Amino acid sequence: MQQRGFGDLEAVVMDLAWEHDAPVLVRELYDEISMHRPIAYTTVMSTMDNLHRKGWLTRDKTGKAYRYWPTMTRAERSAKLMRDALASGGDADLVLTSFLEQMTPEEAGQLRTVLTRLARRRKTP
Repeated sequence: MQQRGFGDLEAVVMDLAWEHDAPVLVRELYDEISMHRPIAYTTVMSTMDNLHRKGWLTRDKTGKAYRYWPTMTRAERSAKLMRDALASGGDADLVLTSFLEQMTPEEAGQLRTVLTRLARRRKTP
């Protein structure tokens, strides 16, 4: 995966793919997208093929059509983006400090809960 963000249509396709509980056909996503904006079937097909080549979607041929599904969950992608930002942001201490200063009290509480849970897991053999 070479890019951090998606283009506009790539983001729409990925959002829809994440919303489905099963692999999807190009036709299914085309039908959903075309309800909201004019778009060619081949544009959706090319976008999904590009996302496959970039490693964001996996596909399997079923008859004449491909079924696509995300290679990672939305949460896994968000975690990867945060990890990439930390790795490329320079001084990790400064990056983390800046990030934490921007958190709401609710987000800080969630972070404390997760850190406590992870600490307990690491202590358990």
